[in-house]
Amino acid sequence: MKRLIILLLILKLSSVLVAQNASLTGKVVDAVSNEPLPFVNILVSGTNNGTVSDENGHFEFRNLTPGFIRIEASFVGYKKAISAEVEVNNASTHFIEILMDKSVSELDEVTVKASPFRKTVESPVSLRTIGIGEIEKSPGANRDISKVIQSFPGVQSTPAYRNDIIIRGGGPSESRFYLDGVEVPFINHFATQGASGGPVGILNADFIREVNYYSGAFPANRGNALSGVMEFNQIDGNEDKINFRGTLGASEIAATLDGPIGEKTNFVFSVRQSYLQFLFSALELPFLPTFTDMQFKVRTRFDKRNELTLIGLGANDLFELNEDIENPDDEQKYILSQIPVNEQWTYTLGAVYKHYRDNSYQTFVVSRSHLNNGAYKYLENDESSEENKILDYNSEEVENKLRFENTSRMDGFKLNFGANLDFVTYTNNTQTRRFLGGQPVDVSYNTDLNLVKYGLFAQLSRSVFNERLALSIGVRADANNYSSSMNNLLDQFSPRFSAAYSLTDKWSLNFNTGRYYQLPAYTSLGYKENDELVNKSNNLKYIAVNHLIGGIEFRPQSAVLFSAEAFWKGYSDYPYSVNDQISLANKGADFGVVGDEEVLSISEGRAYGAEFQTRINATKGFNFNLSYTLVRSEFKDASDTYIPSSWDSEHLITLTTTKDLKRNWRIGARWRFVGGLPYTPWDLEKSALVEAWDLQGGPYYDYSQLNAKRFDPFHQLDLRVDKSYYLNKITAKFYLDIQNLYNFQAQENDIIVRAEDANGNFITVDNGTRYVLNQIESKSGTVLPTVGIIIEF
Repeated sequence: MKRLIILLLILKLSSVLVAQNASLTGKVVDAVSNEPLPFVNILVSGTNNGTVSDENGHFEFRNLTPGFIRIEASFVGYKKAISAEVEVNNASTHFIEILMDKSVSELDEVTVKASPFRKTVESPVSLRTIGIGEIEKSPGANRDISKVIQSFPGVQSTPAYRNDIIIRGGGPSESRFYLDGVEVPFINHFATQGASGGPVGILNADFIREVNYYSGAFPANRGNALSGVMEFNQIDGNEDKINFRGTLGASEIAATLDGPIGEKTNFVFSVRQSYLQFLFSALELPFLPTFTDMQFKVRTRFDKRNELTLIGLGANDLFELNEDIENPDDEQKYILSQIPVNEQWTYTLGAVYKHYRDNSYQTFVVSRSHLNNGAYKYLENDESSEENKILDYNSEEVENKLRFENTSRMDGFKLNFGANLDFVTYTNNTQTRRFLGGQPVDVSYNTDLNLVKYGLFAQLSRSVFNERLALSIGVRADANNYSSSMNNLLDQFSPRFSAAYSLTDKWSLNFNTGRYYQLPAYTSLGYKENDELVNKSNNLKYIAVNHLIGGIEFRPQSAVLFSAEAFWKGYSDYPYSVNDQISLANKGADFGVVGDEEVLSISEGRAYGAEFQTRINATKGFNFNLSYTLVRSEFKDASDTYIPSSWDSEHLITLTTTKDLKRNWRIGARWRFVGGLPYTPWDLEKSALVEAWDLQGGPYYDYSQLNAKRFDPFHQLDLRVDKSYYLNKITAKFYLDIQNLYNFQAQENDIIVRAEDANGNFITVDNGTRYVLNQIESKSGTVLPTVGIIIEF
């Protein structure tokens, strides 16, 4: 603490002595041909500070005030452009590239303004762009991108400490993620296999320049998604010198390096190591998570026509039990009895090559992703005998992907078409027992499944009537060699159509409809019974969903947005659990594995509602984001009746605001409200059976009352205070982030524990066949303060 105080005093004194003298360099190029654009008017957004690009498209700004800025560009014959947000400081000169699209007509009636709120002709609705400033400043998120996304319309947040991506009433397995164009299957540590969640994000915020978040209207080149697509665009390394950034966050310590490798290549590299296990042990929490991750990007511009980007992302996670707790309470006993020891590692390596021509460019993407997921559990955590082992699970998912895209512009048309080819290996070695049909059943199988997946896609777009009306039509078709029900491209024919009409330069109407398909989880495809792929025999199909979205936008200023959207989603062929008699759409927001069971492609569902958002992204340091989502999510039960799904939150309200103050102070707050979620009560009769309890070390749900009850609404206030020091050779940032400021206690499903006698032995009845169970009310929530430190030089 003394050292920290001394450092703060030194920084305070230095900040008085050092003038603010940040700089930025950049280049303006044609978005299709990559040709540099000379004599483009360049302006720091919200100021009168401007310049002009030289004959090679380069520009430079000096004497900038440190902080987050955007750059605007305007040029005759091109649409006005605004860059992603970039942070400038005195310690180094940052570089930014601005892509400009040609204009097809002279606009007389409608004037298009450059805006930080992106809207593409392919996705005029349900697309949100999140800048690095919002990620860095977001209260309650601790620079975790998955948590930042939860502040936007349609995204449900939960009181549990997880990063499940639940969009517009869809399950957490329905989203896809791309990192600089490379698909990344997992973006969270301790991922739930078969879904998207986990408690901590893998992506390092130091890498991210901008995030495009789609809750609908997916472009045709983004397949295998039902509810969401997220594109993470990363920064480039510094082209002049090596920079270092060190970060001490809520759960980890990180180091990031970036800089040049020769004249044509730059790199960014980071490594992070958690220290949660030490904190959790000191707090006597029953589990001890440890994680390490690595991320890199290398970009080479061979010449103005050719460039290559290499990316990498990897994580290693270990989830152990804290069995050294003396006299554990009921909640600690409950957790220790259920949670397995889990070891998981995952990585993605990818290469993106782009070749530019006069009116088109081609993109080639090659990648490999690998997940290794292992877990084991002993009854009463007694490892003295293998007979006590109730779970032994080892699984791998390996995806080798090839994708080709061609993007062309000609006579006002934009055409994107391409194909993808994936080679997948899925292995699973499961040894466990389950309580099915009123008796224990051995579940023991080995799977070595090899799949070939293939797809074709195309999208044609054009703006007409002086660019007042933008139209886009796309098609996609996917298939694989798993079975006859999946190997025909025409069976997964996926059309989509978008339209946007500008009523004035401030008002616009937007529309999209489409049909989308997603392959069921590999855990379902590879599940075996009697040494056969039972779900292949069950004629498992792609999951299908129809989207219908309409909205209106009002932009009174370039940095102010008011929007409203109504949406409807209709699901069919969703996997349906034969054993539990419920749709798998209700599963996924828990640790472990989803889908490793017999399923049928018979479930139907729907999600519908409306979203309203007010967003201000001002250049004078004020950001405001207020969103309200009314959403209903329902799936049919065994009697073919619609009932609320596990994601039927009804009402979602999020208010996030930040304000820059004098002397580089910043304050921000986020308040969230989530309507009470449905939940399924415990089956106490089944859970009390000794045979049943001992098979999984915990209670069972009563799926005959699926989602029959509902929790109380959840709400939480997060507060964050930042202080930045921009010195000549170093930038130092400190923040205090307080989550759940007023200590709201969120309702949870009751804890079920076995009653014990005075000697600590479990009490049984009915000749020792049944445990005596105690049901204990459970709530979660605590004030969670975090201090963060970021040093860059």
